[in-house]
Amino acid sequence: MEQNNRPIRWGIIGCGNVTELKSGPAFNKVQGSELLAVMRRDQAKLADYAERHGVPKTYANADALIQDPEIDAIYVATPPGSHREYALKIAAADKHCCLEKPMALNFAECEEIAAAFAGRDAQLFVAYYRRSLPRFRQVKTWLDEGKIGDVRHINWSYARVPSDADLSAEYNWRTDPAVSGGGHFVDLACHGLDLFIYLLGDIRDAKGIAVNQQNLYDAEDAVSACWVFDSGATGSGFWNFGCAEYGDEVVIHGSRGSIRFAVFADAALVLESASGSESVEIPHPQNIQFFHIENMVKHLNGAGCHPVAGGEGGKASRVMDQILAGLVG
Repeated sequence: MEQNNRPIRWGIIGCGNVTELKSGPAFNKVQGSELLAVMRRDQAKLADYAERHGVPKTYANADALIQDPEIDAIYVATPPGSHREYALKIAAADKHCCLEKPMALNFAECEEIAAAFAGRDAQLFVAYYRRSLPRFRQVKTWLDEGKIGDVRHINWSYARVPSDADLSAEYNWRTDPAVSGGGHFVDLACHGLDLFIYLLGDIRDAKGIAVNQQNLYDAEDAVSACWVFDSGATGSGFWNFGCAEYGDEVVIHGSRGSIRFAVFADAALVLESASGSESVEIPHPQNIQFFHIENMVKHLNGAGCHPVAGGEGGKASRVMDQILAGLVG
């Protein structure tokens, strides 16, 4: 843990789209945090990013950034296929590390990464930032206050129209299992599954069926699953990336009410209980990872505890591995 008043000095490996607005600028907005360096292999894009975001140091080599003595913590914003390699090097350098989601290609890699940081002063985080967002912390508050009684079941229905990238037949790392660990299911469902673990506790066991209905790419595009939490509450979900319209709805059913919300869509939180119906709108910050980054800085300064520290970030990967074990074809 950091024990001085100097800002946590961050480096980013892979300054792609996710770092433009969601995360990158927040490293300079959070009190006690500074974005000192970025790394990207494409020199022109690297220089452009650094100039636009006011980053003083640039690297075309990840190892050089990792070994920079002025860097305290490193955010790995590359595809999951490279997370293990970078995380093990960062751990060996005794630097703090934040991995983009999912934590790695599979749960076995997640365990290896967590073991590399275990017992070190260097801390490990995963960018499951929904745990830190006020919108979902409100859901957690309702549950902890017993607003809907005992939780019986949670269901998530997610549907999406095929994207232009899906229909183009051009290469997309997000649908290359060797690089992403699966398809859009792995890329997106991990956010919701991690959030459900935060809200309702660990998932004991999960089962699923995954198929490729459209044959637009190598990965699955339709998944159905069910699971059970340690509490005994059950869960179910379907994710389909070839539907006619967009849909995103979660319903938590309790013994005395229900809570409705969306994982991705900008929808209100709706609480139905014996006291009536309550609808709450809580907007996201401009940089959606702001509170996640703020919580990392507090954690490193001993002023708080980040909700996705250590091996916690691998739990969603374990569940996805179990679901994708039912891949058909």
